[in-house]
Amino acid sequence: MTAPVPMVELWRGGLLESTHTGHAVICDAGGGIVEAWGDPAAVIFPRSSCKMLQALPLLESGAADAAGLTQAQLALACASHQGAAIHTHAVTDWLAALGMGEADLRCGSHVPADTDERDRLILAHEAPCQIHNNCSGKHSGFLTLARHLKAGPEYVELDHPVQRAVKDAFEEVTAETSPGHGIDGCSAPNFATSVHGLARSMAFFAAAEDAGDARSRAAYRLTRAMAAFPEMVAGEGRACTELMRAMDHRVAIKTGAEAVFVAIIPARKMGIALKITDGGTRASEAAICALLVRLGVLDAAHPATQKRLNTVQRNWRGFETGILHTAPGFC
Repeated sequence: MTAPVPMVELWRGGLLESTHTGHAVICDAGGGIVEAWGDPAAVIFPRSSCKMLQALPLLESGAADAAGLTQAQLALACASHQGAAIHTHAVTDWLAALGMGEADLRCGSHVPADTDERDRLILAHEAPCQIHNNCSGKHSGFLTLARHLKAGPEYVELDHPVQRAVKDAFEEVTAETSPGHGIDGCSAPNFATSVHGLARSMAFFAAAEDAGDARSRAAYRLTRAMAAFPEMVAGEGRACTELMRAMDHRVAIKTGAEAVFVAIIPARKMGIALKITDGGTRASEAAICALLVRLGVLDAAHPATQKRLNTVQRNWRGFETGILHTAPGFC
């Protein structure tokens, strides 16, 4: 097994203060490795970076079209959203159209990351509900599929038809038998795979065609939905949203908890997957920027890039204290 390699460094006062190590793979349309750092075979939980994989059965089954889902709703099915009004209203309307409501979700509640909505709840003396959960769009997709399959309400259970369909799609597109699963923050199973397997699946999405088979058409539609509606995938100020806008909606990217990041690049028919081993988000955001710049799809000078890569650190008085940049040998 190859050890993780240094990817991102923080320097202060001319000295190396912190190093983030990780694994990364770039795959071509055939699933072959174009470039790799660290161990391509390292097994990881993709966490929320694989939501487009979890959404494949929603489209392949015909459930999305039967429910009349829009492109924005398909993006929301792949989202880790902020819980802003744009997201909560969309989820509420989606559930209502299904004849369902917040109680049908199985994702749990948490305080929204969106400060406007958080403050509104505080001032109104209201508690956050499951619709504020960053995964409520994915769970609305699960509910849509469960209804289409005429399956039971406990759609996050491992043996439920929804999760069996998700696992089948996940293993087929990663081209690996998952060695196991964990339970994600939203209570759904999260299937493990290698960094190579995750990158291979992103390359499949990148090469998917609208004229292909049902799975290819589903992947094509999900990729375009994410890129077209980056505000639904994450939210204002978030890396996914800002970087997809910076790339003129030509690339779909998605973060996952514990510093996983993926990218789908249709113009190059390439997929990227990376994992920072210490779970540091600042490092995964810097690393994905570096890889996207390396492949020529992200401008290194764009403000959204500079916000995350080669970023000058400042203290509370505005004094420059250090810089965050890629480690030698990475990108």
